[in-house]
Amino acid sequence: MITTVLALSTGDRATLSVAAPGLAKDLAIDPLSMGWLFSAFSWSYFLAQIPAGYLVDRIGSRIAILVALVGWSIATILTSGVGYVAAPIVVLYALRLLLGVLEAPVTPACSRIIAAWFPSDERGVAGAIFNSAQYLSLAVFTPLMGFLFHYAGWQHIFTVMGGLGLILAMIWWWEYQAPDSDTRLSRDEYDDITARGALTQLGSASSKVDAPHMVPAGKVIRSLLSNRMLLGIFFAQYCVASLSTFFISWFPSYLVEARHFSMLQAGFVAALPAVCGCLGGVSAGFFSDWLLRRTGSLTIARKLPITLGLGLSATIILCNYTAANAVVVAIMCAAFFGKGFGALGWTVIADTAPKEAIGVTGALFNAAGSVGGIITPIAIGAIVSRTGSYDGALIYVGCHVLAAVAAYWLLVGRIERYRLNDKNAQ
Repeated sequence: MITTVLALSTGDRATLSVAAPGLAKDLAIDPLSMGWLFSAFSWSYFLAQIPAGYLVDRIGSRIAILVALVGWSIATILTSGVGYVAAPIVVLYALRLLLGVLEAPVTPACSRIIAAWFPSDERGVAGAIFNSAQYLSLAVFTPLMGFLFHYAGWQHIFTVMGGLGLILAMIWWWEYQAPDSDTRLSRDEYDDITARGALTQLGSASSKVDAPHMVPAGKVIRSLLSNRMLLGIFFAQYCVASLSTFFISWFPSYLVEARHFSMLQAGFVAALPAVCGCLGGVSAGFFSDWLLRRTGSLTIARKLPITLGLGLSATIILCNYTAANAVVVAIMCAAFFGKGFGALGWTVIADTAPKEAIGVTGALFNAAGSVGGIITPIAIGAIVSRTGSYDGALIYVGCHVLAAVAAYWLLVGRIERYRLNDKNAQ
């Protein structure tokens, strides 16, 4: 369920990237202005993360995701009408800001669900499957959106994607329950996953474990930001987000403008790296959990896949040195397989976040990624506007993922659960 929710949220934030060529033509939007529109989501997403994470810790994941789903789906549907208002660019920017606020609770809520439902030695697979949603989303929804763009117009991208969100909201409310309230979960399984490290009491705001209000939010945040391990994880997420943001913002435009694909072709071509990213993400989860069982070291089990995967993703720079579109697609597929293989960040958060503040820790982690989401579209827009080429943009992205690898080895140190107590929260 959480993989489906994240897949749709990723698809909805990518709607603008697929609609961009037609929308830019109809509304006369230049590349730099489009870069600012791409970044609008990340501005509000960033600012809403900590309040959203704290709220999730208070009200629980089930209600938080329901409200978020309904809200952002309505905002997506409204985006289809920006061509009919007096100031379309202003309205579009405002709707993207609103979308960022409404999607903010999703990943903190889902990180709590992973911690609640999965014991430590299964969390790598669970986190990897969850994280693969961003690639699964683009593999499924990018071709759909390209089809809608080509045959129905860019407006229908937003109406169809928003409608799917409202349907998913109903399914979510009907199907999802936390471990401590799910009648379909046997007592034997509940006891088993609890004994192996699942935080099964993270079910509702009334849980004793679920009490961030016992320590003021400001002290919790200061404590988290004073920890070197968590700071290294947050910085790495900022770096990794540059590649993710490129893919969900500028990648279709890169295919159309630099590689001369049609929009229909770009929609299907963009799905290929996404499929590879999904495969990389899922395989990394199995590999990481196997390493944990084999070595007994959480640090090795998480850092090794991250290093191998993100090192491979840096090969995206090689696209600058070939004119063959088939080679470019192959490099992108390899790079996004590597990105998926190395994207164990949410698993690491589930491993390291203090149990009293998983939502807040996930929010800070997501906020760090949002900084990359803010900077990257504007930086790429400026690079393309100034140079007339995407070469510098690919170098920018590739260097960032290498910096993420360095952060895990030079800053993070040993991976273990951070313990929040009165002393370190002061």
